[in-house]
Amino acid sequence: MAKKILVVDDSALMRRLACDIINSDERFHVEKIAHDGEEALKFLEKEHFDGVVLDVNMPKLDGLGLLKELHRKGIKARILMFSSLTDDGTKETLEALEHGAMDFIKKPENIVRADDDFKKQFISVLSVVTGVSHTSHTHGELKSVRTRSSSPIVGGEKLVAIASSTGGPKALQQVIPFLPANLNAPVLIVQHMPPVFTRSLAERLDSMSKIHVKEAEEGDIIQKGTVYLAAGGRHMKAGKIGGRMKIYYTDEPTREGVRPAANYMYESLMDSPYSEICCAVLTGMGADGTAGIKNLEQQKKIYVIAQDAPTSAVYGMPRAIAQTGLVNEILPLDKIAGAITKDVGVR
Repeated sequence: MAKKILVVDDSALMRRLACDIINSDERFHVEKIAHDGEEALKFLEKEHFDGVVLDVNMPKLDGLGLLKELHRKGIKARILMFSSLTDDGTKETLEALEHGAMDFIKKPENIVRADDDFKKQFISVLSVVTGVSHTSHTHGELKSVRTRSSSPIVGGEKLVAIASSTGGPKALQQVIPFLPANLNAPVLIVQHMPPVFTRSLAERLDSMSKIHVKEAEEGDIIQKGTVYLAAGGRHMKAGKIGGRMKIYYTDEPTREGVRPAANYMYESLMDSPYSEICCAVLTGMGADGTAGIKNLEQQKKIYVIAQDAPTSAVYGMPRAIAQTGLVNEILPLDKIAGAITKDVGVR
């Protein structure tokens, strides 16, 4: 039976685009459309939908307001934000993810030029949000997970490298603000997001945290006590340039269908001067990070932390790394910052 979808948008053109894409896949059917949050709330109070495609900026009641009302009334819904690329749109999208939306997709700048890649991406994200598929990497029963015992390295320089995807913006807000300002290591993050959104996320995390957070820029010198969030759209790497570890970007092909990809970040650290890399894999669909960590382990001592299934929005990426047997700890989200701090220490 096709999944019932509610489309909420005040733009007739965007409603039509979303409906056409959704109805083109036999697994989904647009059951109802709403012109604003107020109309959507009335529908959601009366019937169940398998997924909701929700605009951010609308009259009467916007997307964020609807999410707050759903929470207040105890109405559960699996929501995909359909977001514009304006400054206000990106900030409100991040707030929506905090208030219960599972993921988002940015609207095409030109509706006439919405190509096949956009349609495939839309259906892929909707599939995850509605639970239709979490990609082949997450099918089947989880085999026994072998956690390796590891004694922390005394002395030497360490670095923290975090990978996250679907559900990641919300998860990161439960990890980064709990890291101390004097963390004895730099932190690199690859979060699968398009350009503009990563800058807004970095600014939001910085405002919430004691540790400094920034969107990583080409040539940034990697320093302890600073979190570097990869900019959307390019692959972030770290390398020794001019005698110092710096950030640089490349335009290599996507891996696991994403750019930036955590696999590239982890592999760039294989020849780094760090004595240990603390790798944390958070919620997300697919398996990005797994190949990179497996390759990194051939050259470096690593300490691997994976988010557990109950606290993951999508247990794809953490599951994939857990199945390798390289994981030291599988932890609920609220324990991850403490585990990172314990491993790398403070200054």
